[in-house]
Amino acid sequence: MTAQPQVLPGGAGSSPAPPPERRAGSSRTLVRLTPFLLLLLPVGLVALALGYPLWRQVVMSFQEFGLAQQFGQPPEFVWLSNYTAILSDGYFWTVTARSLVFTAACAAATMFVGVGLAVMMQRVTAAVRVLLQVVLVFAWATPVIAAVAIWKLMVDHRHGVVNAVLVTLGLEQFQGFHWLQESTGTFLLVAGTVIVWASTPLVALATFAALTQVDDSVVEAAQLDGAGLLRRLRYIVLPIIKPVLILLAILQVIWDLRVFAQIYSLQQGAGSSRATNLLGTYIYHTGIGGGNYGMASALAMVMLAILVVLTWRYVRLLGKQGDLT
Repeated sequence: MTAQPQVLPGGAGSSPAPPPERRAGSSRTLVRLTPFLLLLLPVGLVALALGYPLWRQVVMSFQEFGLAQQFGQPPEFVWLSNYTAILSDGYFWTVTARSLVFTAACAAATMFVGVGLAVMMQRVTAAVRVLLQVVLVFAWATPVIAAVAIWKLMVDHRHGVVNAVLVTLGLEQFQGFHWLQESTGTFLLVAGTVIVWASTPLVALATFAALTQVDDSVVEAAQLDGAGLLRRLRYIVLPIIKPVLILLAILQVIWDLRVFAQIYSLQQGAGSSRATNLLGTYIYHTGIGGGNYGMASALAMVMLAILVVLTWRYVRLLGKQGDLT
């Protein structure tokens, strides 16, 4: 009598199934690795799109890279020479100080006007609120160059409406007043107005969206306790929307410090770019205008370091509040 061969569950020739403990371990490993696998593609794309240009800029900041290198001559490594030349140049510190003051003034004005508009939108009728939102969206959607052109026409020294209004009010000294060429202060006043005008809609609309999330019952309870409008805003509403305001302030500081298009366009009517340069246009005039790409790269790295220092405290604050964890 011949013994019958035992048929395995997987069929003829198949390997035996792993034990249940091994299958459970493999599943747990796959679950742990899934988030990293999903992040692999976007991180790779970001590293390719942003990582290489940043790395190339870092390398160029240590090189003497000018017009000769554009025509094929190998660049020479000068290591920290570009950085020491920048930090020992008094004009760099003048431009940096001017940029920091301009950034602080523009960011503060944008936040003040934007939050004020958001609070006002909460208190007006629905029709007025919709009209305000439409106007803000149009202002936000206006191209940068178009907005600059509009403001250049408004402050034109011959036919500008600003001078006409001031002269009508009796300020005869503004007859033919050239806002862009009179002084660095008047130039930056016009530039700051353009930037605040273009940045305010985002702050206003984002703050208004945050205000709509505040629980009305909490505000009404404070009102019943006798808290006025300013006290309710300070002690009830602002702490609730504080994370949104901090994030908007960070974005404003970043945008205002690296502003370029508005300043460069206004400089075309100002005559002197050296007296009106901010960091963004200073880097452009050094690199593209002057052909010194190595020095411009070093300037860009210094500007990046300033941005990190300015925003680091706020980023840490957000992290402590759990918004970035």
